[in-house]
Amino acid sequence: MQSPEASTAATPTQIHLALANLADEIVGTLARLFAYVGILVLFAILGLAGLGQLPSLRDDEPAEKPSWSVADRSHPAFALSKLNPSEKTASYTILRHPEGGRRDVMRWTGEADKPLAELDIYREGSEFDVARPATADLAIQMGLSTTTPLEQAGLIDTKFGPVVLFRPIGTTGTPSCLGYLKRSEEPALQISGFSCQGDTMPAQRAAVACILNRLTLLTSGNEPKLAELFAHAELKRRPCTPAGSSDWLQGVANAQLRGAL
Repeated sequence: MQSPEASTAATPTQIHLALANLADEIVGTLARLFAYVGILVLFAILGLAGLGQLPSLRDDEPAEKPSWSVADRSHPAFALSKLNPSEKTASYTILRHPEGGRRDVMRWTGEADKPLAELDIYREGSEFDVARPATADLAIQMGLSTTTPLEQAGLIDTKFGPVVLFRPIGTTGTPSCLGYLKRSEEPALQISGFSCQGDTMPAQRAAVACILNRLTLLTSGNEPKLAELFAHAELKRRPCTPAGSSDWLQGVANAQLRGAL
């Protein structure tokens, strides 16, 4: 049996050990707490640094999609044969797209720069959107809104084959500008535009057909398919006929085409 003196002597030692263990636990808890706080601070710093980089990353992205630009150094690839030597030369603008497309645009204006006609030869590149209705661009060419509905206004026979005519809906019996559209799959080519010439529908159709029949190729730009298309078209070329002639004009009732326009 342990003596009272021994029990009394052991008590301070146990107290010291208990205090030491308590101190160790407190120090360990504080160390873990500081470690947790340090990790949280590190995450916060990394997060703020990442957010700070977002503006610069956005700046590296293109602000908008590539668009058409005027190609001043390019040479005209098409021309219209003149009906008479006094005929005025049309304005000729060449547009290029970074993804390969090219547009040759000829435009005629009358008094006070009022648009009379336009001819757009579009050689498609990777930018061509097959899902976009072709008549949407045609409406823009005619100076209309993209939401302006167009209706077929008949067919005309040209050296390029049948060409569909379009006009704004609700203009039946009223002289208005006629839009036209012809697509070729091989080569990938689209011929479109409008004409405001003529006081009657037959006269307007004759004016459009005359423009297309007079279209000639100056240079194919190393595109043999394009040269072949125009060579075959020249074999079917017709002279411009008087307004109202019906031997090569077709009515609205025949305006249903199958396949590419």
